[in-house]
Amino acid sequence: MDASLGNSELILNADGSIYHLNLLPEDIADTIITVGDPDRVQAVSKYFDTVEIKKQKREFVTHTGTYSGKRITVISTGIGTDNIDIVFNELDALANIDFESREIKQQKRTLNFIRVGTSGSLQANIPVDSFVMSSTGVGFDNLLHFYDGGHIKNQVLEKVLSDYLGWSHYQIHPYAVDFDQDLANQFTHNRIRFGITATNSGFYGPQGRSLRLAPAIADFNEKLAGFSYDGRQITNLEMETSGIYGLAKLHGHRAVSLNAILANRATGEFSKNGHRTIDELIQFTLEHLSNSQLV
Repeated sequence: MDASLGNSELILNADGSIYHLNLLPEDIADTIITVGDPDRVQAVSKYFDTVEIKKQKREFVTHTGTYSGKRITVISTGIGTDNIDIVFNELDALANIDFESREIKQQKRTLNFIRVGTSGSLQANIPVDSFVMSSTGVGFDNLLHFYDGGHIKNQVLEKVLSDYLGWSHYQIHPYAVDFDQDLANQFTHNRIRFGITATNSGFYGPQGRSLRLAPAIADFNEKLAGFSYDGRQITNLEMETSGIYGLAKLHGHRAVSLNAILANRATGEFSKNGHRTIDELIQFTLEHLSNSQLV
């Protein structure tokens, strides 16, 4: 039997809920849609047939309900892989730790994570208002370096990319994790493009933007856009996917990231219909979940 987890490791609130998310184990479904923006939770759950759970703590808003007879949870993560570390560890704890005994369950529960997020394209031929599925998440954020996770990484891609970039003197050591192919198959459609997604720890300098501060790597986006591996390019840049893929796979869960392209960094364009594009991606996701045999 596993040793029980101490109070400073598994932190519970007075009502028995998990510390940051304020959720009880019965509050979450096996299928979980993650969104960054707390306001986007309601934009998803408004399409549910029923809503049984509505909870919020900090930036973490959770709704659980049913859509076409399937129980689904939608939760906001906030921005960045630091928040992904909190959300994904606590969601796994809700599924796979007995809160009364504080022991890891022998029978593990597998969760299906679908990120519905926004992103910027790095390729001129990927227009704003299109959809990209991340076949691989490449992390420039360091999160997975804090976990024993070499076995789940795409180490060949990591080495090829690191050799191409030559950024080790900037203390940049990207990691790469692939999507879950079985879950991805549920969303394959002629509207979806596939590509390698870069994830970084900020919106300005870490994504090559300059307001009053100059980025250390002036050609950051151009360098990423010029990379090619096994016929695949780095298609887009955002702030969560690599962490989602890494922590989901380490915990034995499935994950896929669906990106609404609102900006094209190569052409300088930004969507004029961003809210509509996000809503279309939400409806696309729910429709494919309703028809899925996996979830």
